[in-house]
Amino acid sequence: MTRYALLALLLLAAPLAARESLGVYDGWAAFKDAKPLRCYAIAKAQGKPPAPAYATVSNWPDRKVRGAVHLVLSRDVADQRAVRLAVGDKRFDLVAKGRNAWATDARDDAAIIAALRSAARMSVSATAAKGGGFTDRYALAGAATAIDAATVGCAQKR
Repeated sequence: MTRYALLALLLLAAPLAARESLGVYDGWAAFKDAKPLRCYAIAKAQGKPPAPAYATVSNWPDRKVRGAVHLVLSRDVADQRAVRLAVGDKRFDLVAKGRNAWATDARDDAAIIAALRSAARMSVSATAAKGGGFTDRYALAGAATAIDAATVGCAQKR
């Protein structure tokens, strides 16, 4: 996907007036929302999943949240089933509900972000609510720069 196609797709995801682009970096982009103040890096899963799938790393300064990892999966996840994130050679268990998955705590958020900075690829695998396994895949080129842009974007004076 080209940078411009990714940017156009991401801009369609929310009202234009509320979103400020902080840059597009290979397959990742960074944005800032004014109200509530939030900055985030985001990427779309590769391929053609059955529903749009995204990975985000967000900062919510007013909520004192920094580096929160969130994934919107391509399918609903079966209840009580494991969701596994692979970033390079690192593995993480995620908490999931419906199509959403998160790191289990702030420590795992930090470990996932550290892994994102040094790996080339990421995948998340789970069992779908309708049965069968699935995997959403992401390229990580540009992830570190987009994460940094999102961090700096929310650190600047409002």
